[in-house]
Amino acid sequence: MKKISVLLFFIGCFTFAQDKTKEAIDSTLEAWHEAASNAAFDTYFDLMTADAVFIGTDATEHWDIPAFKAYSKPHFDKGKAWSFRAVERNIYLNETQDIAWFDELLDTQMKLCRGSGVLKKTPNGWKITHYVLSIAVPNEYVGELIAIKKDTDNALLTKLSRN
Repeated sequence: MKKISVLLFFIGCFTFAQDKTKEAIDSTLEAWHEAASNAAFDTYFDLMTADAVFIGTDATEHWDIPAFKAYSKPHFDKGKAWSFRAVERNIYLNETQDIAWFDELLDTQMKLCRGSGVLKKTPNGWKITHYVLSIAVPNEYVGELIAIKKDTDNALLTKLSRN
């Protein structure tokens, strides 16, 4: 009976620690989205690692930090970059709880979008190291969307296949 009690105690401690870690990650993501909404450029990028990657909704949007800062700066300078509000978020952790990955459903100016990414624990807290943004398309509209983007996609595919 004593072994079971000790085991239950350790399981409870692990669950509590994991919940606290997920809360910290959730707070980081919330602060990151809020910084964009408030056009807080330095705060936004301070929540990302120096080697982070941001992948946007356009097929050409695959940015390292210097490129993403260059793209983002004019938007932030206008006083409001973009406004994303998570309506659903799932967070997962590796065994050592120093790497996390997540997915989130977002209410944005583009309507529903999906974000997903990776964070790592640093001496300065959790930092986003990889983020992917995509527009959520209802399945019944995929055919129409394919038709709309067919020519643009074909041109990009031709260009990329030459490289």
